[in-house]
Amino acid sequence: MKKIPHPIPYQGSKRKLAPVIYSVIPRDIRFFYEPFAGSAAMTLFMAENNAAERFVIGDKFPSIIKLWEMMVNSPDQIIEQYSLIWQGFDGENHKYFNEIRDLYNETKEPAALLYLVCRCVKNAVRFNSKGKFTQSADKRRKGMSPEKMAAAIEGASKLLKGRVEFRIGDWKDTSRDAESPDFVYMDPPYLGTTIGKDKRYHEQLEVDSLVSGLESFNKKDIRFALSYDGMTGDKEYGPALPENLGMSRLLINAGQSSQATLNGLRAETVESLYLSENIKAPKNTRLNLKSTQQEELFP
Repeated sequence: MKKIPHPIPYQGSKRKLAPVIYSVIPRDIRFFYEPFAGSAAMTLFMAENNAAERFVIGDKFPSIIKLWEMMVNSPDQIIEQYSLIWQGFDGENHKYFNEIRDLYNETKEPAALLYLVCRCVKNAVRFNSKGKFTQSADKRRKGMSPEKMAAAIEGASKLLKGRVEFRIGDWKDTSRDAESPDFVYMDPPYLGTTIGKDKRYHEQLEVDSLVSGLESFNKKDIRFALSYDGMTGDKEYGPALPENLGMSRLLINAGQSSQATLNGLRAETVESLYLSENIKAPKNTRLNLKSTQQEELFP
């Protein structure tokens, strides 16, 4: 399988699960919407496979959309800026990461955000209640090298330039014009990682807002897939969604939990994928990475 460029290494990115998700969604897609884009892993996979005519990348986090706009439309500029920041770390000044973090929190500079994501602990972004980036540096590594980053940005730009629209705002607004020939893939934050003193995401998503949006999609006969809850070992994330939405729930074995491994434990991660009521689900509702890399499950 051809390696797809991924310039933003978010923890929780659907990069590895993209082939599995692709295997169970329709093939006649006009516009592909990803309103909780983040690293836009599904959009990149769909673009690489020419699985839609055009793409809409949306997010409520302005900095991530500005970063995507630069990477796609001005790749040389963001490559140069990232390279300068990366080269500023000499391996000795361990306050450097915090200096770049302060720079980002003050200016919202896209290249600074990219550097922080690449160098922070486990690539797991954290924000405080004021929206400031708070995660600390992984002192074991320098982050993605400028050469590797340049290749990833250039690859992403080549895939998406001229085929994508960028939107900032609430997911229901950024996908409001979706119609039945289109497809919406949603990967909102888990409830358990959006509240508390150490939020993982820029803003939390209220369950009621999610449910009302999905009900609106059903009324408009819009096809969608939703990655929402899951479990690691015996720990579950996210409440059950209402049965009246008519969605089919698939379970994806995502492999060994990296967080559990860091804690000296062994635990499998299982993620849920919900398909809208107007999509025929496969008979086998338990999927794994290996079985779907060579096989297309959508009937």
